[in-house]
Amino acid sequence: MQLPPGFHTSSPNLVCRLKKSLYGLKQAGRQWYAKLSNFLLSHNYKISTTAHSLFLKDDGKHTTTLLVYVDDIILAGNNPMEISGITCLLHNFFHIRNLGDLTYF
Repeated sequence: MQLPPGFHTSSPNLVCRLKKSLYGLKQAGRQWYAKLSNFLLSHNYKISTTAHSLFLKDDGKHTTTLLVYVDDIILAGNNPMEISGITCLLHNFFHIRNLGDLTYF
């Protein structure tokens, strides 16, 4: 890594610290969606053809739906084991919090 133009120092081995996080950038939402969708696709979810924020997993007997709204996720399905499994995987990968049952949408 090179120091930015105009920045001069006597120590060449300095580490630069970012003052602006990823969330301050315009691409943050796109990057979050890309990372989440790649994660879900690798766990056998499919993107809905009608809504790109809706992910579906159907094994013929059980269906799980995952809806992404900005940075919130609504998870529903008829297989409690799949729901708890994907919740655990999401927590391990993204450090999410479970806010409980949905009361308003």
